[in-house]
Amino acid sequence: MDSCPSIKNILLLDSEGKRVAVKYYSDEWPTNSARETFEKAVFSKTQKSNARNEAEIAMFENNIVIYKFVQDLHFFVTGGEYENELILATVLQGFFDAVGLLLRGHVEKKEALENLDLILLCLDEIVDGGIVLETDGNVIAGKVATQSIDSSAPLSEQTISQALATAREHLTRSLLT
Repeated sequence: MDSCPSIKNILLLDSEGKRVAVKYYSDEWPTNSARETFEKAVFSKTQKSNARNEAEIAMFENNIVIYKFVQDLHFFVTGGEYENELILATVLQGFFDAVGLLLRGHVEKKEALENLDLILLCLDEIVDGGIVLETDGNVIAGKVATQSIDSSAPLSEQTISQALATAREHLTRSLLT
């Protein structure tokens, strides 16, 4: 058993069980089709629950799944069967809070897709290689917001929307001079 808590995946699905943003940290689902099958199965098992106010816990295929729904988005965090449920719930709450802050309270599919780069950065700030790095939603959102503002970063380190904004800025400057 590992001494550090380990996360197997973090899923953000829409109200139909389709992917919005997902990140896997385990080789338990090696192919994309295996991952999609897992996502559909977890969604179908949990969709009838009322996990709107507080996170719910379910055992699924020898995994602990903690989940919470808001509007048309379903948040999931999966850990091994011996993982601490409180740690998994804290990771879920941190992800949920950070997304809420970054989307300015408009936590719905349309806003999530428009700000997908920020949500993916959130996932990177929360977990790295399955190891939990941060669980405080304010800290996560702050780090993501700081990264998204830094236009002096090399293009290889910028998100697509940041790179497009930087390119637009350079093009505008070149046309004006």
